[in-house]
Amino acid sequence: MLAVTFQPPEPARAYVEETGWPWPLLVDTQRTLYTTHALPRGGYWAIWGPASWWGFLKLIFKGRRLRPPAGDVYQLGGDVLIDPDGITRFHHVTRTPVDRPPVESILEMVRA
Repeated sequence: MLAVTFQPPEPARAYVEETGWPWPLLVDTQRTLYTTHALPRGGYWAIWGPASWWGFLKLIFKGRRLRPPAGDVYQLGGDVLIDPDGITRFHHVTRTPVDRPPVESILEMVRA
């Protein structure tokens, strides 16, 4: 398990220290993996539209502390599951900053 960020090393390191992130965090400032896995930049409506605001409100109601935006807020992310043979088993491209599959569903795929 690893995460990829396009943020520079210092903010990435601060995030790991602040959150206790337990897995490797790869810094990809050139966004090579974002391009390879077709993770686009979102448009204004995707980032600032009602779907994003509603998603953030749901996170707040669940007790999540939101962090202020940093860097390129228009870069969308995704979730990619690649097996040990290099075969992509799951590929989810987010449509908004809060459009993520449940972690448990990804872990079920890993277990399978």
